[in-house]
Amino acid sequence: MTKKKKNLYNSPQDHIRSKTSIKVPKQNTKKKKKMVTIPETMISSSKGARPCRVIAMGISSESGIAGKEAVSPSTLKPLGDAIAEALRLGLIKSRSEIFVTTKLWCNSADRHLVLPAIKQSLKKLGLEYVDLYLIHWPFKLIQDDMKLPIPNECIASIDIIAVWESMEECQNLGLTKSIGVSNFSSKRIKEILSFAKIPPY
Repeated sequence: MTKKKKNLYNSPQDHIRSKTSIKVPKQNTKKKKKMVTIPETMISSSKGARPCRVIAMGISSESGIAGKEAVSPSTLKPLGDAIAEALRLGLIKSRSEIFVTTKLWCNSADRHLVLPAIKQSLKKLGLEYVDLYLIHWPFKLIQDDMKLPIPNECIASIDIIAVWESMEECQNLGLTKSIGVSNFSSKRIKEILSFAKIPPY
């Protein structure tokens, strides 16, 4: 007769909490293992402010670089500072050891705004280039100040040919190693492929 596994969760909510609360055991040979909680910061999202764990994404934890699980303009400066500190301490030997991605936000999805937007991101990051620059969404926002929820009248279609040409200019100028899109349907990607001189990464 096989023993029934003990149910560790009293409710579905307990199970969800166990999945979302990440804890890392701290080595302690003398006493019981202590649990350390990964620190969190608040970031903005389409549903308002939400907590975001301060973690390294695609970077060895030994490098000491704290990245974010989502891209937000408010996270660029802290990430840039962490990269500079890791280089200074010799935790990473050169810029080429890390892969940095950032995005063109919807309020800059116009031909004349793409280049200033990537330059602003690079300034905040303290870098000469990023490895990948993405168009965040296949639409643009007509808002001076970000307000959530976004009113329908503030959402407009994007001139993808004009915007993509500016993205290609960013790559040609060496401000990014590659360009691409996120949240685009396969139909929209095929549209870009039909005229792009540089295809999406």
